[in-house]
Amino acid sequence: MKNILKNFLIVLFVILMVAGFISLYAQPEQKVEQISVAKLINEVNKEKVKEITVKGDKLEIILFSNEKQKAQKEGIESLSEMFKNFGVSPEKMGKVNIVVKDESGAGFWMNNLLPYLIPFILIGLFIFIMMRQVQGMNQKAMMFGRSKVKNVKGTGKKVTFKNVAGAEEAKEELFEIVDFLKDHKKYSDLGAKIPKGVLLLGAPGVGKTLLSRAVAGEANVPFFHISGSEFVEMFVGVGAARVRDLFSKAKKNAPSILFIDEIDAVGRRRGAGLGGSHDEREQTLNQILVEMDGFDQNDNVIVLAATNRPDVLDPALLRPGRFDRQVIIDLPDIVEREAILKVHSFKKPLEKNVSLKEVAERTPGFSGADLENLLNEAAILTVRHHKKKVEQQEILDSIERVLIGPERKSHILGPEEKKITAYHEAGHALVAKKLPRTDPVHKVSIISRGKAAGYTLKLPSEDRKFSSRSKFIDELAVLVGGYISEKINFGEVTTGATNDLQQATKLCKRMITEFGMSKKLPPRTYGEQEEMIFLGREIHEQRDYSEKTAEIIDSEIFELINNACATAEKIIKENKEKMEKIVKILLKKETIEREEFDSLFKKNKTEVDSNPNKKLSE
Repeated sequence: MKNILKNFLIVLFVILMVAGFISLYAQPEQKVEQISVAKLINEVNKEKVKEITVKGDKLEIILFSNEKQKAQKEGIESLSEMFKNFGVSPEKMGKVNIVVKDESGAGFWMNNLLPYLIPFILIGLFIFIMMRQVQGMNQKAMMFGRSKVKNVKGTGKKVTFKNVAGAEEAKEELFEIVDFLKDHKKYSDLGAKIPKGVLLLGAPGVGKTLLSRAVAGEANVPFFHISGSEFVEMFVGVGAARVRDLFSKAKKNAPSILFIDEIDAVGRRRGAGLGGSHDEREQTLNQILVEMDGFDQNDNVIVLAATNRPDVLDPALLRPGRFDRQVIIDLPDIVEREAILKVHSFKKPLEKNVSLKEVAERTPGFSGADLENLLNEAAILTVRHHKKKVEQQEILDSIERVLIGPERKSHILGPEEKKITAYHEAGHALVAKKLPRTDPVHKVSIISRGKAAGYTLKLPSEDRKFSSRSKFIDELAVLVGGYISEKINFGEVTTGATNDLQQATKLCKRMITEFGMSKKLPPRTYGEQEEMIFLGREIHEQRDYSEKTAEIIDSEIFELINNACATAEKIIKENKEKMEKIVKILLKKETIEREEFDSLFKKNKTEVDSNPNKKLSE
C-alpha cells in the first residue's frame, strides 16, 4: 500500500511539472482581433496597414495606430495573388511592409505535437514505474535466500587481544588461528591443518563475541558475523539457501572468518522436534554440516561459533572435521575482574580513592558484561548525585543494584512490617556469622530493593570452583535463619520467607540428585536432564528412578531442612542478645555495614578475662 501511494505521488508530481513547463512556455498572449479578408483588403486600400507577417496561411497585421489584428487566407495562394484577385493596386500594396516567415523549429513542434504527446508520455511513465515496482518485488523474492551476513572489517574501532582483559587461556588457543591466517605456509609445510571450526563455550557475557572480533582484528582479514536465528524463516529451503550464500561470500573473500553467534538456535540435536527430518531448522543444519566438511575443501575459511548451551548441539556438529576445537571461557577470577574493570573504566573519570581491587573482591561470579554494566550504573548514579567524578560509594551501591535491584524508596514499610523484616534479616546474618563455613556478611539492610523487602549481602572471600557438603549444610541453615527468626520472635511466619524456602528446597534436591551427597542413596544422579518440546511446553527433567527412590529423596530433603531449622533455632536462641542489637540498629539506621556488624561480635577485654577458656571465635 505504501509503494502504490508513493508511485501515485510521483506520477502526480511529474504531471504538475509538465503542466507548469507548458504554462511557462505558452505565455498568455494579448487578445488580438480576428478580421476577415474583406476587412483586411478595405484597410489596405485605406492605407491603414503598416505591416503584414505571413506564417503559412496565418496573417499577423500591424496598423499604423499600432493596433494588432490577425486574419487567415487560403493556404494554396500567396498574399500577393490574394491582393491581385481582390483588385488591390500595386501602389497600395507597395505601402505595406510584407514579411514572410516559415513556421518551423521548437515552437512549431511544441504547438503542434506536444498536446498529443503529453498523454502518451504520462501513460508510458506510469507503466514504467509499475514495471519497475514489479521487477523490484521479483528481485526481493530472489534475494530472500541470501544471507544477512555483516562484514565488520574496516567498520568501527579495530578490536584486538589488547582490548580483551582476562581469558588468557582462550586467547592463547585463538592466537593459533591468527597465526595461521597470517602465515599458513609454515603449518602446511609440516602437514598441519588448522581446525576448520572453533566453538566458543561460556556463560552469557563472558566475551565470546568480543574474542571472535579480536581474532579478526589481529589477523586483519574479513570477518563475517551472523546470528543463528537469521538462517531460519517460515519458507522452506530459505535457511539452507542462506547457508550456501554465506559460505560462498566467505570463500570469495578468503582468507576470512565466519562467526555464527548463538549457533544453538540452528544447531540443536536433530530428530528432537515435531517436524522430524522435514523440519526446516534441521535442513539448515544439514547444509551447515555439508559446507563445513563437504567435497569442496577450503582451508582458508575458519568458522567460529559461540553458544552457552553445548549440551543441546547435534553430535555431528561437534565431531572432528567440523568444530574440531572447543575453547571454554570461564567467568573471570579476581585478577581478571580487576583487569576488566580497568578496561571499562578507561573513559570514566574516577576519584583517586576508588579501589578497583576492592570492587573486584566484592564481585565474585560477575561476567565481563556484568562488570561493564556495573561501572555504567555507577556513572549514572554519579550524574544523579550531581558529581563530576565517580566515587567508590557509587560503585559499591551499583554492585547491590546489579545483584538485587534498585532501591524502592516509594515502597515504605509500616512499623510492624519493618520490625518483621529487621528480625528476618537479623536471623540470616546471625546464623551466617556463627557458622564456620559460610561467606562473610558484608551488609544487612531493610531497605527494599527489587522484589526483596530487605536483604543480607554475603560475598565469598575468595573465588571457589568447588563446594563441599558441609558448606551446603551451613548455607541451608542460613537460608532458613530468617524463617526461624520470625517464628521465634513473633510466634508465626509470614510470606517473606517464600524465596528462602524455595532456594533451600532446590539446594537440597540438587545435593541428593546431582551432587551425590545423599547418606541413604548410592552415588549417582537421579533424574535425566533432557529438553523436550511439545506444543510449546518445555520439560527439563525426566524421572529415571522408582517411586521408592522418590520417597527416599523426599525423606532426605525433609531431614536436611529439619536439621537446618534446628541449627538455626539453636544459634538464634543462644544469641538472643546479639539478635536484639542487630535489630535495634536496623530499625534505627536501616543498614549495617560489615565493619559495624563484625564489631558487634568482638569481645571486650573484661569479657575475655572473665572467660579465659572460651574461644574468641564464639
